Amino acid sequence: MAAVDYSVLDNPEASGRSFHPLRGWSDTPDGAVDYGISLGDGTVLSSRFFAVGRENPTVLFFYGGGENVARYDDIAPHYNTIGANFFIADYRGHGASSGAPSFNTLLSDAHATLDWLRDAMSALRFTGPLYVMGRSMGRHAAGELAVNAADRINGVIIESGRANLGRYAQGLDPDVAQALEDDYQARFYSISIPALVIHGQWDESAPLPDAVDMFNKLQTRHKHLEIIPGAGHNDLMYVGFREYFNAIRNFMTRYSKS
Repeated sequence: MAAVDYSVLDNPEASGRSFHPLRGWSDTPDGAVDYGISLGDGTVLSSRFFAVGRENPTVLFFYGGGENVARYDDIAPHYNTIGANFFIADYRGHGASSGAPSFNTLLSDAHATLDWLRDAMSALRFTGPLYVMGRSMGRHAAGELAVNAADRINGVIIESGRANLGRYAQGLDPDVAQALEDDYQARFYSISIPALVIHGQWDESAPLPDAVDMFNKLQTRHKHLEIIPGAGHNDLMYVGFREYFNAIRNFMTRYSKS
């Protein structure tokens, strides 16, 4: 699918409204390894890899707004428990990364992160399948890779997300905003690789009907929906811990040979 110019979304007002960078870093947890992903413009993205096995599946995770890598130090081991390696990188201006975030770099950096991770996995002789996962704001990065790097990943997981630009398009000329939304949704719905959608029943930021509509419109024939009863936008992992991780484990197992 042809590249789309989202530069109109990169103005300081839109970025300030959409990104809430959380700075900070933490001591490397036992069993994890920290890396810096160097980009062509001199930016370095901070990242952390929690690995359990070379033949195990790997999850490349893109987090939500107001988060950073260090926030996942206690969460990553749960992915390890279900047999998955867990790789997470900060966006520009988040965690210990340099630079400033914007919508365009969110998408381009997702490709650079995937390229870096695949090279690192090859060098370390990791042979298991690779999945991308995006939570809330991270859906943009995960969706970008699911559409434009589909031949290099086994599946995509969208948690607490919906197929729209959200705050990025606020304040634009209505016709421009609608054209971007239409294009964005067409691209997102064109996902053809296996997809898992996980969503909270009472999500206050991304209402469940929007997520169900997104799920129904995804073109892939291999899609699965896990609704966590009683959960909101930020607590579904805890409210439905077993359902959440069982859904991810079962999804990865089903499509490990894709």
